[in-house]
Amino acid sequence: MGLFNTGIFVGEFRHSLDDKGRLTIPSAWRLKGGSEENQFLALPSVEDGASAYVVVYPPKMIAQLEERISQISMGDVEGQRMLGELMSMAHSFNCDKQGRMSLNGKLIQHSQIGKNAVLLGRMSTFSIHSEALYDACQAEGPSDPAARAEVFKRFGL
Repeated sequence: MGLFNTGIFVGEFRHSLDDKGRLTIPSAWRLKGGSEENQFLALPSVEDGASAYVVVYPPKMIAQLEERISQISMGDVEGQRMLGELMSMAHSFNCDKQGRMSLNGKLIQHSQIGKNAVLLGRMSTFSIHSEALYDACQAEGPSDPAARAEVFKRFGL
């Protein structure tokens, strides 16, 4: 049984945080199974400042992420330190019956999300951006077509 209506996260959606700080997941991305099998993991982006956002891993991606993280040796002091920094800001959550989620204060502060947010599909994950910062970035115009073509080529697109 698939957990997602579409199996992938695509598109751009704009939603407001409610009075309790909850954000509605787009209906196209809503989960089918019970809440215990619908655990998400929200992590801060590598980017900081005006480029910061939150990346959200669905259940099917959490197992892959866990496998990769388990490869970081205890002797890899730098890797363990960075993992600690990353996971100290992480937030694990389940959506409620209305498809709402909440983020912890560290992630909201990192991404500078105010009352409004933009959710962007990234195929196997999705990201959550401050609407104000996202709109400012979009106002700069699209990426360079040659650079975009080079990146797409790396992925066989």
